[in-house]
Amino acid sequence: MLQETSRISADPEAAAAMAVWCEEVLNTAEDRLAAGRKIARKLGASVEGDRVAFGFWTPELQDWRVPDGDIFLEILTPREPIDLTVGKVDMVFDRVLLPVERCEAFTFAVARGVTAGCRERIGDFYALVWRDTEGNLNRILDPLAASLPYGAFAPAEIYDVASMHEGRADAGYFEALKGDVPHKFAPPTSILQVHVPTATSGGTLASLTRQIERIAWRVANDLQLEPDDELFMGYDAVQLLPVEPTTVYEAGPAFWTETGTDDDSVSAHLMRPDTTNWGYDVVISGTATVNPVLLETARPDELVDLAAALHTFPGRPKMLVLDVVFGHADNQGLDALNHHYFAGPNMYGQNLDYRSPFVRAILLEMQRRKVDFGADGVRVDGAQDFKWWERQAQEMLHDDDYLQEMADIVQNVAGTSYRPWFVFEDGRPWPEEDWELSSSYRAVIDRQRDDDVFQWGPLTFAHNTPFVYTFWLSKYWRIREILAHGSNWISGTANHDTLRRGTQLSPNLNINTRLGDTMMEILDKAYDNSAVSILTYAILPGVPMDFLNATARASWGFIRNQDDRYGVKVVAEEAISLKWQVDAYSYSVPGSFRWLKELGFETRNDLARFMEFLPALVEVTEYDLETIATLLNAVEPPLAGPSPVTVEALKQIARAWMDDMHEYCNVSHSLSKLDPQQIGAMRKLREFRLANPWLRQNFGPEDHFRYAEPIDGRTLFVAHRKGPEGQEIFSLCHMEGLPTEDIDPFDLAPEGMSRDGWHLTMRSPNIGGEYTGGPITLKDSMGLVFTRGI
Repeated sequence: MLQETSRISADPEAAAAMAVWCEEVLNTAEDRLAAGRKIARKLGASVEGDRVAFGFWTPELQDWRVPDGDIFLEILTPREPIDLTVGKVDMVFDRVLLPVERCEAFTFAVARGVTAGCRERIGDFYALVWRDTEGNLNRILDPLAASLPYGAFAPAEIYDVASMHEGRADAGYFEALKGDVPHKFAPPTSILQVHVPTATSGGTLASLTRQIERIAWRVANDLQLEPDDELFMGYDAVQLLPVEPTTVYEAGPAFWTETGTDDDSVSAHLMRPDTTNWGYDVVISGTATVNPVLLETARPDELVDLAAALHTFPGRPKMLVLDVVFGHADNQGLDALNHHYFAGPNMYGQNLDYRSPFVRAILLEMQRRKVDFGADGVRVDGAQDFKWWERQAQEMLHDDDYLQEMADIVQNVAGTSYRPWFVFEDGRPWPEEDWELSSSYRAVIDRQRDDDVFQWGPLTFAHNTPFVYTFWLSKYWRIREILAHGSNWISGTANHDTLRRGTQLSPNLNINTRLGDTMMEILDKAYDNSAVSILTYAILPGVPMDFLNATARASWGFIRNQDDRYGVKVVAEEAISLKWQVDAYSYSVPGSFRWLKELGFETRNDLARFMEFLPALVEVTEYDLETIATLLNAVEPPLAGPSPVTVEALKQIARAWMDDMHEYCNVSHSLSKLDPQQIGAMRKLREFRLANPWLRQNFGPEDHFRYAEPIDGRTLFVAHRKGPEGQEIFSLCHMEGLPTEDIDPFDLAPEGMSRDGWHLTMRSPNIGGEYTGGPITLKDSMGLVFTRGI
């Protein structure tokens, strides 16, 4: 079965040398983890001149006692030029099987004559295959692949990673940081969180890069910025929701479907990946590269291009922060990785076996390769989920050593070694019932060696709903914690989690209707609120973060169209968001909700009536789809939508909801409705924070914060901060409730604060430009910032 062609051949001597080297490392390393971390550098496909070296961790082949002679490196070369940007194509690949060398659980091969991909060229595809006792070939995919045009469940593309970095436009940015020791990135001043698929009309990294480059060109040439440009201004960091490959369609179709195979060819039907997802439903395999859904060109170079555009932004470079997910794997990961990676089920799918030295080493190597795209910072999702089972104590323990190892990784880009800035999302003891009360949000900060490690703070983590009356008073104890400890917390109330939680609240709660006349307006102003922004940017310590969909007042929700088994249940949980985010006019716009309309939901009322029944039936039937369909068919008068309702129809509705909501949430749909005054005022606040970096530090003994008393039906925060060299800030923020009487702001000043020398620096846009000082009636969401010595 072994084959070579005039172009492709094996280099058995080089492969044998890799196996000998591996054995030496295993024998001489300090421990298995040290050995694993060294060997992990050789895993995947590495282009080395005119040859490519391949390495795999394959303990399953040992488990199954597969002989060496039944294991091969598979090289697949398309017979015709392949266009990775085409939606669907049938392709025939020439197949070459090459011999391998093994060392314990590691398998190596070296090939010559193969084509490595780059920005301008499509490479050959590859996998490891083994022959079972019935003569069938079974694939082992590469979890450390550098390019996955058809996702994590398809053969990988051989890719020249070095070429991706050659001539990168931000080489000078990194070279300027070079020193005798690795550079350590400091925290940014503020962060813009971005979901790539909904951030631009194109929904890709390339589209986002063009947006950044366009703004940069206008700034460099002193051209006026439009409101949608200003949404990106004033931040010195951009954080992307995860960009690694995610789950695929649970019920198909697959993106790589083989239609015929023989010894020397493989025929396959190929689909360009088109799933929609927040990015957190990862299978771990492929984490070292980029989700092909996000790539306009199907080239991972697009992430390098975005990093370069941010790093070369005129005036002040912007940091790139990557959000990485290593705290769990979706259950689909069981089909992408061998079982040794997993330690048992959890609420998201599967725990990873961090205690296995080789799993631990490979996960850390995946992270290193991902950040080497050129990220300055790393946000670690769900750090409280990194756990291992302690048999003697019979409990799950947090693996804080692993979190430290994540933060200790040294990156290298453009010849410069550096360590990124780190922020951990960790709400332990979440998900215990008392987590909101008992979480300190300091578990990682207190255990890490570096003093600039961050966590998400208590107003940022999960279930914050600032449009429910008394929210701000109920969170006052947490605000006091922020004042004392918030210097290393991410602050702000608008992110992908909190905005989604807001859309799930019952409108029957005690909603702050002073925020707006409609539910859509209330939600928009709750998460893009002038008073909250003044509190966050002009008063509180820490690093503020905003979510683009919130600042653009675009829609948002839980977006995932891969589900089959539980897709209907997920949509039933999301149905309430219809009340918060979609009115009759928005639904009626041509092009909006096209899939639901095709299923028969011609108006919003049609859909809303259906969605009133669905969540209740999901609950009372304990998610019995057959019974749900039967009961929906019995409703009088009949419901709009597919008729009769079947299980398959329910799944079609769920898929249509997810696809339509994904499109509806695109920020491009909100640009024509942006308020230039609001956008400009928020940008001014961010630039104020940039100009006053001392605000990041905790409150000192001379700083002051309180809510005005008597409360009299309102929450009015009063703050006074003192900075270096006589700089001072005095601020009032009306967070909720009744208007104040006509008051002089300085009548609320803390005792001993002089009234002389103050200047009104900022006022919320709902106050109006005619106000320059003196008595004022403050209403909900209004705020003032006075400065002295600044």
